[in-house]
Amino acid sequence: MNFPSELKYTKDHEWVKVEGNEAIIGVTDFAQRELGDIVYVDINTVGSEVAKEEVFGTVEAVKTVSDLYMPVTGTVLEVNAELNDNPELVNADPYGKGWMVKVSLADLAEVEDLLTAAAYQELVGA
Repeated sequence: MNFPSELKYTKDHEWVKVEGNEAIIGVTDFAQRELGDIVYVDINTVGSEVAKEEVFGTVEAVKTVSDLYMPVTGTVLEVNAELNDNPELVNADPYGKGWMVKVSLADLAEVEDLLTAAAYQELVGA
């Protein structure tokens, strides 16, 4: 399993990559393995400010539907349009082409509350 050290993580299995005042968010390698084959990603929060820990969309796998929780408060700037036709990118490349949203951060300090790669790895027992 992959835990890139430059990312931050949540207990809800999302990852965050901070780039200045923006962040890219997706689900972790652990999460996509637990979900199984992802068949649909539903995110309709573009232009909306979503508070930390609020639902910003859902991901549907063959056996289940799971909510996606915003790791930091921010305004959703962009949704990964490639996931409309290729939701399986979340399984194939969760930290790359399978990213979910890009947000403008409301409070950069919230990032400090997130888990490090080592802490997340310990959380999931890997």
